[in-house]
Amino acid sequence: MVNGDSVTRYKFRRLIDELEKREGRGTELVTLYIPPNRRVDEVIGYLRQEYSTAANIKSKSTRKNVMDAIESAIQRLKLFNEVPENGLVVFSGAIPQSGPGTEKIEVYHVIPPESINTFLYRCDSKFHVDILKEMLREREAFGVIVLDNEEAAIAVIRGSRIVELETYTSGIPGKHRAGGQSARRFERLREQALTEYYRRVADHANELFLKYPEIKAIILAGPGPTKEVLSKEGMLHYTFKDKIRVIDTSYSGEEGVREAIDKSSELLSELQLVRERRLVDSLMRLVVSGHGVVYGTRQVREALRRNQLSLLIVSEDLDLYEVTIRCTNCDHLEAVTTSSAGLISELPARLASKCPKCGNQTLTKEGERRLLDVLIGEAEETGTKVEIISSTTEAGEVFKSTLQGLAGVMKGVNL
Repeated sequence: MVNGDSVTRYKFRRLIDELEKREGRGTELVTLYIPPNRRVDEVIGYLRQEYSTAANIKSKSTRKNVMDAIESAIQRLKLFNEVPENGLVVFSGAIPQSGPGTEKIEVYHVIPPESINTFLYRCDSKFHVDILKEMLREREAFGVIVLDNEEAAIAVIRGSRIVELETYTSGIPGKHRAGGQSARRFERLREQALTEYYRRVADHANELFLKYPEIKAIILAGPGPTKEVLSKEGMLHYTFKDKIRVIDTSYSGEEGVREAIDKSSELLSELQLVRERRLVDSLMRLVVSGHGVVYGTRQVREALRRNQLSLLIVSEDLDLYEVTIRCTNCDHLEAVTTSSAGLISELPARLASKCPKCGNQTLTKEGERRLLDVLIGEAEETGTKVEIISSTTEAGEVFKSTLQGLAGVMKGVNL
């Protein structure tokens, strides 16, 4: 799932979140994971057996709901001549709509982005999505060590996040300037202390990095030759030998980690962290230049509807919703954009007001969607590319705070 584009990842994550929220009574929700090596008719036969077994359930309502869920899963499977290349996941169950007795059968199928290895059938009060959630986890990671004789920082980068960051100080004074035997003794002691400091940093790095067997490379960085001691002296674990890359940075410590990430962009090009930083940096340069970018909800939506954008950039946690309001008297329809706070503080007053068409107080809320989902749909209709930016990164925070998490790049403008 790591290599999927941002919209695919977002939709997949949203689907998993929605499935995870579904709850049933007792064991009325069916989860079915089918690996690619299974035949559809074999799985249907298996479900027929489970259907017969469910007939023995004592509770009449539970028996009916479980049998209906299994039958719905069977009907969904009949849409497939064969199991897709990565397998197939089916969720089917009786979901209460507004309390006991209001259950409605809901059925979903998911073609996973990665291959399923095992067959799983389970009835429970929830859908089991852990296997799919695992596919969202970033697989590749990079280690960073930034070192000089005064301080060091060790970090693990995965996707859009620095998932681990540890900093250390050597506590070793600068070089002794006086001459004589005492100066030579001081230098020997200082060299011993430095060696112990290097080993301490290396030990911490080994302990941290070995927790991440998926680490693809380790970047050794720092403002001087000190960083190379860890690799030349063989202090790092032998499994890291072919993964080490050495670069120069102006800073050490935590600031050096961020500089090392910037300078290793080619190596880290697959990481979301670097990709988002490049994107936001380019966008902000266009904003400063004063042309080629639109921002503001109304301006972006207008440009998108006119098919004037080549790229739509949206923060993943954009706190805006589109509410559809209908007049029950004259069928007047309008869409209102508001924040999550506005849904509570502003929407009730809007619904209590008069219809602008017929003048009656007969307005009602017909629907509510995240504006992000609405924008993705409109962009797909116009063929506009979409990039969804995580707000957990430094670049994502800048984008959200300066442009409110929504911007568009006009056609013909190079980003």
